[in-house]
Amino acid sequence: MAGGDDWALRFQGVGNASAVALGSPMATIECDGAPWLTIDCGAEGLTAYLDHYGEAPRALFVTHVHLDHVAGFERLFVDRYFDPARRGRLPIYVPAPVVPLLHKRVGDYPNVLAEGGANFWDAFHLIPVGDAFWHDGVRLEVFPVRHHWPETAYGLRMPGSLVWSGDTRPIPEMLARFADRDELIAHDCGLHGNPSHSGIEDLQREYPRELLARCVLYHYASEADGAALEARGQRIARPGARFALRPPGVAQAPVA
Repeated sequence: MAGGDDWALRFQGVGNASAVALGSPMATIECDGAPWLTIDCGAEGLTAYLDHYGEAPRALFVTHVHLDHVAGFERLFVDRYFDPARRGRLPIYVPAPVVPLLHKRVGDYPNVLAEGGANFWDAFHLIPVGDAFWHDGVRLEVFPVRHHWPETAYGLRMPGSLVWSGDTRPIPEMLARFADRDELIAHDCGLHGNPSHSGIEDLQREYPRELLARCVLYHYASEADGAALEARGQRIARPGARFALRPPGVAQAPVA
């Protein structure tokens, strides 16, 4: 059970699907310097994770199944399945409506091993989740976001600590409910928006200043776009960046 006081969010990648140099959007919640829960598993993001931690993720939450968020699963399968001591022990938390989509994307290849005798999900502990779930003694919340198609993409909240938007258009109504305890907000944002993603003008139009001040932006297209977001007064994440978090459930002290 988690009981540390030093919590942080470390980004493995911050780019959009075309920004390979920035890495696929993926981050890990750390407790006392150790990986605690990883959000998504893109190919470049997984490489950055392995380079930093020297081991595969210990637990995963999947926001949605676009390939820049799940392309690392084949490598994870090999890492877990062929180690009998770890096979079937990696918790994969997946919003229930996303489970069939994830299976079609990464788990439904016929005869996952050429020699047979294995199912893709034998390697993992797949846990479908609803509005909330428990991980290592901490209750986390799940909420739908506006990305590409209804009921296909979800955000994550660690109350009092972190809100991860996932890929989304602006969601002021969701953040009014799920970011109301002064959490750090990691938010999808590029220099220009589109029907599936937020742009800086979208966020600055839809969100109040107080909320924008808590945002760390990721999923942008290039270093130049990141610098332009900073020039607009916003904080951005870069690959490898680490942001301190309050321990989950700890309320912000009132300002005198």
